[in-house]
Amino acid sequence: MATQTISWETLARPENLKALAAPALIIIILSMMVLPLPTFILDVFFTFNIAMSIMVMLVALYTLKPLDFSIFPTVLLVTTLLRLSLNVASTRIVLLNGHTGPDAAGKVIEAFGHFLVGGNYAVGIIVFIILTIINFVVITKGAGRIAEVSARFTLDAMPGKQMAIDADLNAGLIGEDEARKRRKEIAQEADFFGSMDGASKFVRGDAIAGILILVINIIGGLIIGMLQHDMAVGEAAKVYTLLTIGDGLVAQIPALVISVAAGLVVSRVNDEKDLTTSFTAQLFGNPVVLMLAASILGVLGLIPGMPHFVFLLLAGGLGWLAWWKVKMSQEDSIAAEQPAAPMAAPEESQEASWADVAPVDVLGLEVGYRLIPLVDRGQDGELLKRIRGLRKKFAQEVGFLSAPVHIRDNLELKPNGYRITLKGVEVGAGEAFPGMFLAINPGRVSGPLAGSPTKDPAFGLPAVWIDAVLRDQAHITGYTVVDAGTVVATHLNHLILSHAAELLGRQEAQALLDHLAKDAPKLIEDLVPKVLPLSTVQRVLQNLLEEGVNIRDMRSIIETLAENAPRAHDPVELTSLVRVALGRAIVQQIFPSGQELQVMALEPGLERLLTQAMQNSGGDGSGIEPGLADTLLRETAAAAKRQEDLGMAPVLLVPSGLRWLLSRFLRRAWTNLKVLANSEIPESKTIKVTAIIGGKAL
Repeated sequence: MATQTISWETLARPENLKALAAPALIIIILSMMVLPLPTFILDVFFTFNIAMSIMVMLVALYTLKPLDFSIFPTVLLVTTLLRLSLNVASTRIVLLNGHTGPDAAGKVIEAFGHFLVGGNYAVGIIVFIILTIINFVVITKGAGRIAEVSARFTLDAMPGKQMAIDADLNAGLIGEDEARKRRKEIAQEADFFGSMDGASKFVRGDAIAGILILVINIIGGLIIGMLQHDMAVGEAAKVYTLLTIGDGLVAQIPALVISVAAGLVVSRVNDEKDLTTSFTAQLFGNPVVLMLAASILGVLGLIPGMPHFVFLLLAGGLGWLAWWKVKMSQEDSIAAEQPAAPMAAPEESQEASWADVAPVDVLGLEVGYRLIPLVDRGQDGELLKRIRGLRKKFAQEVGFLSAPVHIRDNLELKPNGYRITLKGVEVGAGEAFPGMFLAINPGRVSGPLAGSPTKDPAFGLPAVWIDAVLRDQAHITGYTVVDAGTVVATHLNHLILSHAAELLGRQEAQALLDHLAKDAPKLIEDLVPKVLPLSTVQRVLQNLLEEGVNIRDMRSIIETLAENAPRAHDPVELTSLVRVALGRAIVQQIFPSGQELQVMALEPGLERLLTQAMQNSGGDGSGIEPGLADTLLRETAAAAKRQEDLGMAPVLLVPSGLRWLLSRFLRRAWTNLKVLANSEIPESKTIKVTAIIGGKAL
């Protein structure tokens, strides 16, 4: 059996050495609990422990969100294990060599035992106990509680956040990769706060272990000093207690720093700025607060018996800072209000020309002045990026590139209003409030929300505009929460999909054929314009889009038209033939999964009646009696509603000769109704009729 050997050159590669760093560190830490260490090596590890704690706290200060330091729970475990290993190693040296002098356990322990507490072991014990209480009772307990609550709220809010991601994905605002990334971040956030909740127990256990180690070392040192080294009680107490206090402080101070870092990580709110910048901007950014604080300190400093110099010095500093803030604000206001350079005098008016005729935008978005930051390129407006993504998703799913959206401000609209136009005509309007969130009720929320009731402008669902602080509560309650930019983008996307047929003009149709001609030039050359004019092809494509059929499979569409064009020139007839060729794709779009198609059907007698009326009217359906038409609309709407209530797509299966008429006629009864012809159903599919339209009433 052959064995695989690994060369030293392979192990020495940088990527392999990095992979070995973590296991090597853990092995070294565990070895310190068993193997005796020289005092110099002990000093090096104590110094490394202090440096590590400082680095962890600085990283916690400069992260923008908790997930930027996702390795923190593991770091907390490793640093705790390092401190405990150092405690064990230093305890061994203190008890073995403590009688030789204050530097028996190294210079670091000596410095902490003599310099920080002045060589007084009573003061050292008190300082150590106080630091332990601060770490254990205040910081660690508070950070653990925040992590526990954050973990619970994060888990409760996960369904709402997932729904918001799905809504953005379905609206075309984000792609699959971005949606996958956001879902991963949500899962990582829940895992992080759950890990922090458990990792806080490490610090609590470390504090308890520190107290026990202190007591054990003092008692053990007294026994060893008096019995083994014949030291007096006072001398043994002083020597071993100072060494033990130094050992405890050199471990407890880094533990306190790490605990502070843990509190900083779990207590901060996601922001685009680091903690230092946010702290100074929010605490010292308001000159009114600074001036009031300076006044209060000044009054306290004038009271007899108070330290006048210190109080008045701080009052003067805060007052100067407030004055400087006001001055800078005034300078910024003056700079903003300075009039622009005078414009050149207008030239004498000229005669009207074709340049004065402004073309009508195919797609337009007009916004009120408060929504301008959402669409301002200079302010990196988020809505601009979403509209670009929306057009890309539309092209991928529908099959052609729509006209660009022309955006302009309109002072006639409400400050937070917007209007969407198609060829200069308004097709949708609404309001959006930047800085607030729209909580949409999908129909299964568990409670109300405080805010401004409204309706989702895209789909008409009940909704509430809420403040940002209520966002997590809305997620937990079951609302789908979106920001102002998403509201406008979703509304625009819905209207573009609804008017896809109108967006496919002559220019777009020609561009689509030119794009297909790059791969199949002969196919296009033989059809347009030799056999069919461009207008007929455009009309066929518009007929498909009107009924929600995408035109991505242009090769099949063109091949079907080329095959049937010599004997059929009517766009309606050609559309029916194309639909048969696209039958598998149409059925797949309506029924994404399953071999069984649950559809509605017409009563046979009604089918014969409608077929006869079609023949008598020449195929336009004008021979249908008004009473029959009204009853047909009413029963179709009722049946379609029952289908949707049962979670099934409202699909009506009819003979091929009736499909075109009924599709146009019944669309007014139920907007989402799909009418399929028998010939469009693939042979591999099984049909199950769930409702019969017609009967006694007809």
